[in-house]
Amino acid sequence: MNLPFTPEQFLGVFAEYNDALWPAVIGFWLASLGVLVATWRKPTSYSRALTYLLAALWAWNAIAYHVWFFTRINPAAWLFGAAFAFQAALFVWVGARRRIEYFSSDGVVARVGASLVIYALAYPFLTMALGHRYPAAPTFGVPCPTVILTIGVLLTARAGIPLLLTIVPVLWGFIGGSAALLLNVPTDYVLLGAGVLLAARFMTSRRTPVRTRPD
Repeated sequence: MNLPFTPEQFLGVFAEYNDALWPAVIGFWLASLGVLVATWRKPTSYSRALTYLLAALWAWNAIAYHVWFFTRINPAAWLFGAAFAFQAALFVWVGARRRIEYFSSDGVVARVGASLVIYALAYPFLTMALGHRYPAAPTFGVPCPTVILTIGVLLTARAGIPLLLTIVPVLWGFIGGSAALLLNVPTDYVLLGAGVLLAARFMTSRRTPVRTRPD
């Protein structure tokens, strides 16, 4: 596959992003940790907050990463930005119309999902441990760890997650997962596997339509 940019240019985007927006990177990581812990402890009380946090992360990726920075080296980033904005809007819409309880399921798939959540939080530290020097390294809040986090969270919920919520994460699992090989980002091999797992999980589970929540 021929890419319109080099690995050096790709990592250079992260350097510019991290230099310009490092307070937001730290803020999103801390906010995500807090909301995830709260939701894990009390899924009924905090799951909607987690849905809106995911919406904020996807919207941030659409604007701050794809449109602001990634378009400088890849024209397809405009399309990626639109897809991420669409996913953000879906989370807002679903959060307003129904309650999804995360960390409410059990079994192997849910445990894998919880492991992916932990992996997403550890992602920036793992990328640097595996050879990428900050600031030219993917950090929390950029597309791949955001999608890993999203897939992990969805896998911990009970059946009934709207199919629409899974489409963009699965597609990005394949698109972003290609960076593991093409751009030497080994932490993204997990993204590729997570996308396959989410697709398999929701192809084989019973899906229910989105219903307006009762007053």
